[in-house]
Amino acid sequence: MQSCRNNWSSMIPPLAPNLLLTLAVLLKTKSVSISAVMLGVSQPSVSRALAKLREALNDPLLVRSGGGMIRTRRGDELVGRLADWVAATSALLVEKTFDPAGVERRFRVASTDFGVMSVVLPALAALRESAPGIAIDVLPLNHATHRSLAQGDIDIAISGLDHDPSQLHRLHLFRDRFVCVTRPGHPLAGPAEPVPLDAFLAHPHLGLTVSDAELDRVATALGSDGVGRRVAASVPYFGLAPDLLLEGDLVMVVPSRAMDRLARASELAARAAPEALGELDYWLLWHERSHRDPASVWLRQQFREAAARSG
Repeated sequence: MQSCRNNWSSMIPPLAPNLLLTLAVLLKTKSVSISAVMLGVSQPSVSRALAKLREALNDPLLVRSGGGMIRTRRGDELVGRLADWVAATSALLVEKTFDPAGVERRFRVASTDFGVMSVVLPALAALRESAPGIAIDVLPLNHATHRSLAQGDIDIAISGLDHDPSQLHRLHLFRDRFVCVTRPGHPLAGPAEPVPLDAFLAHPHLGLTVSDAELDRVATALGSDGVGRRVAASVPYFGLAPDLLLEGDLVMVVPSRAMDRLARASELAARAAPEALGELDYWLLWHERSHRDPASVWLRQQFREAAARSG
């Protein structure tokens, strides 16, 4: 800690930045009155500052000549360097035009595999083309989403879980309905109308535990109406479902967008889930700390557009 403090101390200029700025303007204008106008202060303030500068640098810096003032040799040595310092300091506060092609950055995105299927994957090709220096690290979604975003452990969350809108910024991506997924020929497969709740509860289920924030969405949605539901097995990933479903009579509830992906990999049957399960709203979530960051704003826009395309 002491070493860190010493390092910072060595970086602090011997003169306060406001005095350095005053000196830069004085050496440039060679006039107390003009400098006062440019700095927005009184002439006496500039005169007092010049006196402090002369004492600190042990040099008059500006001397009278005819009807005006000229720089001393020391003043000539400093004028260019101070002008460069003012320009560099000003540039620090100027926001550059955002160009995704020139960004080198890794974004940490918390999501379930459904979020990856529905949002990240559809965006990936366009991201790689327009911003090859941007990388996406997908992390597990958990119950501490707000804290993780606030601390910068993650940059964006893609979530269908409940959240407090007063704590985070959010962008609605889509609303999805649930479907029951089974093997072909399963007793629940076939009709177009939703599965009746009693028939739904009569069969063993394959549960989906998407995060430690919500272990079983179906149980949460059904509440007391779900008494008697039998969960024969649970998995944390959609990708494991096809093999387990094809081997027996299990029923799994997934968003319809997930079924679209699963259907490409295996022959599974889908039917609208009981209406009691409601619908699923999916969101982009982020914290105030990254709300105005140009790269984050751009990435959120890419995710929003990708989710719309994949619907």
